[in-house]
Amino acid sequence: MKIKGTFFVIFISMGIGFWQCTPSERYERLVEKELGRGERFDSLFLGLKLGMTDHQFYGHCWEMNKQGLIRQGIGNTSVNYNVENLKAPAEMNFYPDFYHGRIWRMPVKYSYKGWAPWNLKLSADSLQIDLLEKYKKIYGDDFMEVRHPHRGSAFVRVDGNRRISISKADESSVWVIFTDLLVDKELNAQKDEEKTEGNQDHNPLLDAIDGTGE
Repeated sequence: MKIKGTFFVIFISMGIGFWQCTPSERYERLVEKELGRGERFDSLFLGLKLGMTDHQFYGHCWEMNKQGLIRQGIGNTSVNYNVENLKAPAEMNFYPDFYHGRIWRMPVKYSYKGWAPWNLKLSADSLQIDLLEKYKKIYGDDFMEVRHPHRGSAFVRVDGNRRISISKADESSVWVIFTDLLVDKELNAQKDEEKTEGNQDHNPLLDAIDGTGE
């Protein structure tokens, strides 16, 4: 009993220590833990994957286009797909970022089709909650909630090398960004080497949300 009691005290102390960390520190510990697992989680959606080559991506999209599943998106610079499994009809526009010819990040912009400034039920606030519930059902409940200085609450989850972030883009749309953290780590290391005096350090947690560069 004494050993069990000691273990319980240590366990509680570790938990308190973890939650007393800042959100950025908790995020960095989570990333370190997940990357330390050595497992890859590359699946995205519609049969797309992190690490897919640009030729594979274009070929896969060509086949989906022939089947009428997707179409050209905003400004013909993205892929558009109708989303039916949310609380209201929606659409997603996506196009990957490539590194050495392979997908390492996939920003996806969601919006309800019936959105209007006077229709608060279809605003980005409602859409973000809707998407969070959708992704929890797919990946699990433990998304980390963080506060973004400009976008309000955002949600982040890490599984092995794959990070998923959900944040509001504007009053009508929401970003869901999939990132390969192994490539992200490599690119951040390159940025650190290129820093000049006077540049500010990046915030890893905000990088998780600001992955679109907007």
